[in-house]
Amino acid sequence: MQKTELDLSHFTGSDKFYRWSPLTRSVLTDGTQYVAETAGAFWLFDAIDSHLTTQGLNENTEFVCAKLKKVSGADDAELTLSDGNGTIWMTQYIPFTDFPMDEFKTFAAYNGIAWTHMLPSEY
Repeated sequence: MQKTELDLSHFTGSDKFYRWSPLTRSVLTDGTQYVAETAGAFWLFDAIDSHLTTQGLNENTEFVCAKLKKVSGADDAELTLSDGNGTIWMTQYIPFTDFPMDEFKTFAAYNGIAWTHMLPSEY
């Protein structure tokens, strides 16, 4: 399965929000739910959400840009969380991923209770 940004560009809003785990109050939009299901990437949103809550970012910011980037096109990757303007808050090395895209960016917005994860086209 090969995904491109064009495959995801038709997600421009969300009719529903999805909780993917009973361990979090955070939600996915239609677009991020699609990515999680079709790419088997619920783990990615677990990783992002765990950093958002353990880093205390909900107390300091309302918006986070998360980027997963494969290292040299290999099976390993780096996950970074930033403000979207160059300030990186954390980086996690992921030794193996079969995520179908070499680079994937998603946003998270804090709604006062939890995080809403969305595609850039849904922001």
